[in-house]
Amino acid sequence: MSKIRLFMKLIMFEHTIFALPYAYIGMVMASYYVTHSWPGWGKVFWVTLAMVGARSAAMGLNRVIDAAIDAKNPRTANREIPRGAVKLTEAWVFILLSFVLLGVSAWMLNPLCLKLMPIAVFFLVLYPYCKRFTWACHLVLGIADALAPLGGWIAVTGRFDAPALLLGAAVAVWIAAFDIIYACQDVEFDRANKIHSIPARFGIRNGLWISRIMHIATIVLFALVPLYVNLGSLYWIGVGAVAGLLYFEHRIISPQDMSKIHIAFFKVNSYVASVAFVFTLGDIAIKLW
Repeated sequence: MSKIRLFMKLIMFEHTIFALPYAYIGMVMASYYVTHSWPGWGKVFWVTLAMVGARSAAMGLNRVIDAAIDAKNPRTANREIPRGAVKLTEAWVFILLSFVLLGVSAWMLNPLCLKLMPIAVFFLVLYPYCKRFTWACHLVLGIADALAPLGGWIAVTGRFDAPALLLGAAVAVWIAAFDIIYACQDVEFDRANKIHSIPARFGIRNGLWISRIMHIATIVLFALVPLYVNLGSLYWIGVGAVAGLLYFEHRIISPQDMSKIHIAFFKVNSYVASVAFVFTLGDIAIKLW
């Protein structure tokens, strides 16, 4: 049990809430859009396992590939791999098992999910390396997380549709924007060690402005979804609530005071995903019932 807890900390399992609700949104909205019904519990089960496998593999890869960097950074030196609590061999076994879980889940969902799995794996592997050569690494992380709503949608429909692409784009810029905020913690270390990020390249002030613009784009993209899907007032209330949370996130941090960055990054963003899911689910439930 102690080893399991170590692995849960290694991959920050509790932060699965960032992406999992959007996989559910994609799945529920797709079923409503195509068949005007609920997705079956089998879909829910396998989408959940696919998400857990994908995110566990992604976080495991990030920790393994960045182990040497984490060991040098005072903020991350106490993570499980740098301090020796989890061995690299153990971490690689965990990553492989996570990919197996993802593959089995994709196979159980439909043929397109299985065919697209290598693309998902490509972005999951690519992200940890991007910070070594481009400040656009945040966008690659966003694309990787955008696969959550796209995957949920395709799991139900077996195809791409415009609403799914809008949801994926919204999640991509949302994730990229708050990853920029998170990177503001390590600007001096990143510059000294040739680690690339938007704050390290353009400065914290400009980085925060880029993040704000991207969060505005997130709200615009969510607002475009009802052009294709018959959604009502509850969905719009949810979009408004998400906008309010993102506004609050940017109000509590500034270039002069980054002390609340963990509240902005971890707590507020977990609320964003949960609020979006609850209001979207509620809106669709009213229409179906």
